[in-house]
Amino acid sequence: MMEKTVKRGTRTGFTTGACSAAAARAAVLGLLDGAVPAEVECLLPNGQRVKFAVNDGRCDGSTAHAMVIKDAGDDPDCTDKAHLTADVRVRADLQGQVLLSGGEGVGTVTMPGLGLAVGGPAINPVPRQNIEDNVREVGAALLDEVGLEVCISVPQGLEMAKKTLNARLGILGGISILGTTGIVKPYSTAAYRASVVQGVQVAGTTGAGMVALTTGGRTEKFVMEEMPDLPQACFVQMGDFLRYALDAAVKAKLAHVVIGGMVGKLTKIAQGETITHAGRAEVDTGLLADLCAGIGVPPEVCDDIRKAETARYASERVEALGLVLAFHQALAEKVVSTVMGRYPEKFKLTVLVCDFDGRKLAEANSL
Repeated sequence: MMEKTVKRGTRTGFTTGACSAAAARAAVLGLLDGAVPAEVECLLPNGQRVKFAVNDGRCDGSTAHAMVIKDAGDDPDCTDKAHLTADVRVRADLQGQVLLSGGEGVGTVTMPGLGLAVGGPAINPVPRQNIEDNVREVGAALLDEVGLEVCISVPQGLEMAKKTLNARLGILGGISILGTTGIVKPYSTAAYRASVVQGVQVAGTTGAGMVALTTGGRTEKFVMEEMPDLPQACFVQMGDFLRYALDAAVKAKLAHVVIGGMVGKLTKIAQGETITHAGRAEVDTGLLADLCAGIGVPPEVCDDIRKAETARYASERVEALGLVLAFHQALAEKVVSTVMGRYPEKFKLTVLVCDFDGRKLAEANSL
């Protein structure tokens, strides 16, 4: 039986990009006023203005330092409480320019496909623009005469990055500075969804012409063992975000898509769900009962499967009948027909199915 839904919080938070912009704005104000303010109102990418508390403010005539502690709200984010830090330096040789760099704990981009310069800091385009907009808004008088160099750092970034997909994407040495609106919505999982799309984009730059999408760690390990020669950057844990992953694969013109999964998520894909989160849609056990009928499962067992709550129940019943491989083969073929019906002639599809111990049960391919 499914567990009851956990009550989730509703408090919004702020992105690493918004906090970086606030710290940069506060540091520039320090250069102008001789003291970094204890609070700063920051312009967010979505046009809102929000007040941030500023920590560790200090400045002299040509440099200023400010730090904003990220509050992720009720979103379970590994960058919550990160110290987004800005060091701003006057550059007499760069009149009118804002030069942005990454310091300690901000990742360095080492692979193409992210829309960022290889060798540069992992500060995404929207936060990059937002930081510059805030610096220019308060620093206009300074920029008439000099340039400003803004270095963003995150002292705990290297540790935090170990809990992200950054290394897989070729972002090394720290976290990414992210955010398209500036606001983090609780359990929006927007950051994870964005990392899935980014992962597929990186797969598109490897030259392999394919991406292997899996639903989690166990299924990824299984598919990696099935495809040992495929570059690691071609493996993307898509979680529940099938639609976003497939749309990104089409956009990247990938010729071959592999989906690796187990019975539960694959049933949802077979029934046409493109976001397979447990809370979004129930497993269609009627579909599984129909597949079972097609491989010779007795009608009374099919009826039991139809009335059940989980896909795993179906796999356990067919295993007892010695039909486990036939059942998973039928499921894999149904996944192929459903997905290819939605993405006709866009790519070749391979579906790989494993059991809960990571053993291969079935493989199906589109024509």
